[in-house]
Amino acid sequence: MRKFVELDADTMQLIAGHTSEVTLPEKHLLLLEGNPCDKIYFIVSGLGRSYYTDFSGKTITWNFYFNTPDSVSKNLFATDYRAFLSNTVSSIAIEALTEVQALLFTKKEVNYLIEKSFTYERWLRKLNETAFMNMYDRAFTLLTMAAADRYDKLVKEESHLLQMFSNYYIASYLGIAPQSLSRIRSQH
Repeated sequence: MRKFVELDADTMQLIAGHTSEVTLPEKHLLLLEGNPCDKIYFIVSGLGRSYYTDFSGKTITWNFYFNTPDSVSKNLFATDYRAFLSNTVSSIAIEALTEVQALLFTKKEVNYLIEKSFTYERWLRKLNETAFMNMYDRAFTLLTMAAADRYDKLVKEESHLLQMFSNYYIASYLGIAPQSLSRIRSQH
């Protein structure tokens, strides 16, 4: 939070009083496709991924979740934010790839914190701006770049993902088959 706003003791205490610490086992589904999304998980440790099922029944990795020095805001918060904001069902599923420790914010708690804390509201606005830019970049990359260019962009901007997640998940995240990822890697 300190990256975006100045925190005082009262705000920290208010937020701490409206979150829960949870430990989720490996393979636990934090969210199912088609279910309401009324929770946000702030990842403290562990690895997760979100995915959706395409028209042919294949699962496609949408995002990765972790908390390391390489994390950016998109890697820390596991939720289907569109569904969370719009009170609609989720388009994605989120699973723990390892044991995950997280802070849990319910929709009710988020709304309460927005009403009670200008600092929290401002922080959330800045997170929303960052989330919009990250998702815009993700969609634009998938729609406008060739597979090799998407891989180059990943290597340049998020090379740490290559060590953290399986080739299968990386290929899925890039929108290519694992065999295509192997071919692209051999050409670089």
